[in-house]
Amino acid sequence: MRTKGANGVGRFSVDFEIANYGDVILARDGYLDANKVRRRTFQGVVDPGAVMLVLPQSLVKELGLPMRNNIKVRYADGRRAKRREAQDAHVELLGRDGNFSAIVEPKRTNALIGAIVLEQLDLLVDCQRQRLIPRDPSGPIYEIE
Repeated sequence: MRTKGANGVGRFSVDFEIANYGDVILARDGYLDANKVRRRTFQGVVDPGAVMLVLPQSLVKELGLPMRNNIKVRYADGRRAKRREAQDAHVELLGRDGNFSAIVEPKRTNALIGAIVLEQLDLLVDCQRQRLIPRDPSGPIYEIE
């Protein structure tokens, strides 16, 4: 699915896996059966014009992600609001993974994957073909200077 965002940037949907990172660590260390890790395959809209990962409140509750205090957010149309921030969202996308905090949206039904996730996973956006591609297929490369 391709849509056009409020900021004029092409957007498209991808499926990705999301899990509770606390559960992932417990399973890795042998304290939790791997089948008990709270995880889910979910649909996200890739929006390189957005910054953060945004998750529906229902998914955050299902995964049991720890919550932080309210943070200020600004929407592409200029509206402002305060939203809760969830921690320890473990995202797996195209064989790459990372841990992120996420803005929690009460009425949202899909995720929003912004620039921070794309940068950390070293994924490039191909809006013409509506897909994500690794910058280097052998793994992420991080520029440090």
